[in-house]
Amino acid sequence: MCAVLPQWANEPFDATCKSAAITRKRGCKINSFCYDVLAQSIIGSDMNLRQLEILRAVIRHRTTVAAADELALSQPAVSNALKTMETQAGFALFERVNNRLFPTAEAMALYKESEAIFALHAKLENRVRDLRENRSGHLALVATPPLAYSIIPSALSSFLRRRPETRVFFDVRRYEGIIEGVLSRVAELGFALGLTHHPGIAHEVVHTGEMVCVLPPRHPLADRPVISAADLSGMPFIGLERGTRLGEAVRDSFARAGAPFQPTVEVRYCNTACVLAAAGVGAAVVDPFSPRQNGGSGLVVRPFTPTTHAVAYMLWSEAEPLSRLAKAFLNEVRKESALLERTAPHQQHGAESD
Repeated sequence: MCAVLPQWANEPFDATCKSAAITRKRGCKINSFCYDVLAQSIIGSDMNLRQLEILRAVIRHRTTVAAADELALSQPAVSNALKTMETQAGFALFERVNNRLFPTAEAMALYKESEAIFALHAKLENRVRDLRENRSGHLALVATPPLAYSIIPSALSSFLRRRPETRVFFDVRRYEGIIEGVLSRVAELGFALGLTHHPGIAHEVVHTGEMVCVLPPRHPLADRPVISAADLSGMPFIGLERGTRLGEAVRDSFARAGAPFQPTVEVRYCNTACVLAAAGVGAAVVDPFSPRQNGGSGLVVRPFTPTTHAVAYMLWSEAEPLSRLAKAFLNEVRKESALLERTAPHQQHGAESD
């Protein structure tokens, strides 16, 4: 597999496209920047937001045709914009391999650095729309996967049922993204398992649970009321990634029990571990929320020893007081937490699934 120059490197520069305004067509498929960018700004010395939007679309789709379709631009306009960006930047942004475009490390660095810009722009657009349409309010939430797919959906359903005019932005991120989102005020509320002290962030414990062991149906250990770290020795085991908060907690529990930690498969998220366990790959130790997704998918769920706590937190910035909408949503989460506490499986040793 060999790399060749990108398509636009061999194309003549389209003078018509250069001189005309790069405008959006009607029926654009995504919530893109809603303004026209003249060629004079495209060929300037600085990379502008519209160029970044084009770059990000090409990275997502790997072809200029698909990127142009998403942004409601012509394909030559996208190609010319990429050529201009590479000239301005002084380095290659893409390599073409088998008729697909693969971003260079430099292009991916620009993509990642621009995430916050586009998130803030989307938030601003949503706020302008709220004011224009006289909506009652807007609430932005971020959560890590275990909480995003368990306690938050039920709370959000109850919350919106009584507030049909409220608009909500909800994003699922890793722990580091939750902290960044709350500190930058991209999100008013964040939800995460585990918490390290961060200046400027207030928090409240929403639920205290314990890590559980999930097993495939008909697993040799399925009849045991409690699964220990030692029980899992020598068995096919799905471990959580080293360096993650829950991954380190599980490793510590095995160390406390004096049991070897030898995963057959290692994954980043507890939800992934549950999917693999249900498919028969092996057992896993996960947070108490993840097995509840999709009705448990036939998983056998058992308490795990030594006891390993999984504490869920609600987070918000201390820089500004919470809005009335945020306070109302926190009350809904507290209600769901109380319900979860009453139905927690750690006392139900005979239950096969959550």
